[in-house]
Amino acid sequence: MSKILIIAEHDGSALNPSTAKTVTGAASIEGADIDIVVLASAASAIAAQAAELESVSRVLTIERSENEHAIAAVLAPQIASLASGYSHVFGPSTTFGRDLMPRVAALLGVNQVSDIMSVESSHTFKRPVYAGSGVATVEAPVDSIVVGTIRIASFGATNGGNSAPVEGADAAVELPSHTRLVELQSGVSDRPDLQTAAKVVAGGRALSSEENFGLIYKLADKLGAGVGASRAAVDAGYVANEMQIGQTGKIIAPDLYIAIGISGAIQHLTGIKDAGTIVAINKDEEAPIFEVADIGLVADLFSALPELIEALD
Repeated sequence: MSKILIIAEHDGSALNPSTAKTVTGAASIEGADIDIVVLASAASAIAAQAAELESVSRVLTIERSENEHAIAAVLAPQIASLASGYSHVFGPSTTFGRDLMPRVAALLGVNQVSDIMSVESSHTFKRPVYAGSGVATVEAPVDSIVVGTIRIASFGATNGGNSAPVEGADAAVELPSHTRLVELQSGVSDRPDLQTAAKVVAGGRALSSEENFGLIYKLADKLGAGVGASRAAVDAGYVANEMQIGQTGKIIAPDLYIAIGISGAIQHLTGIKDAGTIVAINKDEEAPIFEVADIGLVADLFSALPELIEALD
């Protein structure tokens, strides 16, 4: 039996959907016995949500005032102290998990297995390499704990309806004082979160300006979609870095992805390869995005977008 510990991602009040997808990935290991640990200043509400996830045997809570904010340097020593007795420790391959799990692996003295996209056995996994153009099979040592991140774009969220017991856990370790939260800045938006949205509309450098990117927002609002961008659009200053999709941005797997004015560089395609239906609008009929698009429209976006928005009205 594989005893697995999953680190819950949350915002202090609600469980992030990435956790349910991480559970699905972990549950694909034969004989998986899964615990989730919630590190927070007040964990009860979050733990109750985690307890509902199918395949979860137990939810552990570590409540400390230092855990009010998800600071990797603070969380990692607590997780490492709790890891004894577990064969695997997993986190989601999100900004949160990518920041946290390498620290956990370093404290436990093992190499991390990153971006697990499928499970072959308890210690053998597949992960993307070369910007997603290849898949590598990675085998972890069987005599040491496995620390890894689950590629949430490769797994669906596990079902609810469970009622796992919730227990307090002790992580009486000395926490570092050299890292502290100075300020948290985040954009305020009513649109769905980019990494969990069922529909995503993204724009590229062809939008030509921050003002023109307003067309993307209008279409997204009509569809109830999240908004993303190519790296070129981010580098040009049209949108914030947090909206970047691709190898060096966010990996997403929406049911519907609409790429507007995006050429489709391999680094961008890495971020959308698990999308359900891909729609591309680009005036260059030779654009690489059309090679992966399920539906393609060769047109000037400044003509096509207003017409599409009007039609949706």
